[in-house]
Amino acid sequence: MTQQIPNPDTLEFALNLLACEGRDEHAADSPVVFRVTEKLRRPLSRLAGTAGFRSLLSRALTLARVQAPSLSAVQINPDGSLDALDAMGDSREATEAGAILVAQLLALLVLFIGDSLVLSLVSDIWPDLVVLESAASEHR
Repeated sequence: MTQQIPNPDTLEFALNLLACEGRDEHAADSPVVFRVTEKLRRPLSRLAGTAGFRSLLSRALTLARVQAPSLSAVQINPDGSLDALDAMGDSREATEAGAILVAQLLALLVLFIGDSLVLSLVSDIWPDLVVLESAASEHR
């Protein structure tokens, strides 16, 4: 049996991250997936170095392109930031593609550092989201 990566829970979590970040009206000038990866890039670059983060994001992007071909125009800059996201637009397809990319990144992080550290990292960046995730898991 082949395991789906990212799993549906990770994809849902990524969609919630994008939705949480999308509520920030002060940063509406850049695509939400860019803002999410940027917020993850800072602490992960400190932890793994710029090259380490860039490698991780590059692998996530390669995996995500299989599920979301619209990511084919997206490139990773030498500093690990994403480029050409504007070409994807603001459509539902772009949101889903962004969620797949973020989910792949989170899934790889879980493989390397585990659930607990990933949730800790995410809760440091988006404290309101983790509260929402905890509340949602209590009702399941």
